[in-house]
Amino acid sequence: MSNCTSDFDCLRLAGNATAVALFIAPLPTFWTLMKKKSTMEYSGLPYVCTLFNCLLWIFYGMPFVKPHSMLIITINGFGCAIELIYLTVYIIYADRKNQLKVLGMLLAVILAFTVVAVLTVTVLHTHNSRTTVVGSVCVVVAIAMYVSPLSIMKLVIQTRSVEYMPFLLSLFVFLNSMAWTSYALVTKDIFIGIPNGLGCLSGVAQLALYVFYRYLKPVTASLESGDKPLVNNVYVEIGKSNEKLNENKDSKSRLINQDGNKPAN
Repeated sequence: MSNCTSDFDCLRLAGNATAVALFIAPLPTFWTLMKKKSTMEYSGLPYVCTLFNCLLWIFYGMPFVKPHSMLIITINGFGCAIELIYLTVYIIYADRKNQLKVLGMLLAVILAFTVVAVLTVTVLHTHNSRTTVVGSVCVVVAIAMYVSPLSIMKLVIQTRSVEYMPFLLSLFVFLNSMAWTSYALVTKDIFIGIPNGLGCLSGVAQLALYVFYRYLKPVTASLESGDKPLVNNVYVEIGKSNEKLNENKDSKSRLINQDGNKPAN
């Protein structure tokens, strides 16, 4: 029994160690955003989902929901703190539209968490019922968290560039999910096993894309087409897309005037 308990503790510690690495993996990305004073094409959705996920797992680990889960509380408490820092930086440097979008999502997260917490405490009165309900909600939100990178994966395929899919983040998604999936298999905790099993698949898919597109030449877009660039500094130089588009239009008009033709409107 002592060996079994020791194995469980090792798996818990491995899960928490990789979770810390996962939480701090975006630091280089946010350092870049701060230097450029722009969120560019990065989305705030994954960080909002992660914050909601951490809040729910903290609640799941509470003694009145699932006793003896202090490690779950501590690691997700750390996760909440660092996600709030990321979101603060994102909001500071985002444009008005993305600021309102992220603030709206944060408000929805607060309301949803409050509803889950109040209903759990007032309506459910046993550990089993609370664990089942809160665990089920955790599974749904965790799945959403692991699905949210799909938009970035689509962007990687469209642009043939991995610039907006940080390697460390993808790597630690995979490692963290592997550790907690192993723990879930040993402890037979389905609520931890389902989302982390999907997280393993998501991590593998992201790493595969990274390996495939890492050394490919990014696609380029024709500025004359008037298409809005999908990714700054992949299609066109950062902050100069509109200027170049206008320059192209002016040059075209001058050429037409020189030929004695009426310029197009």
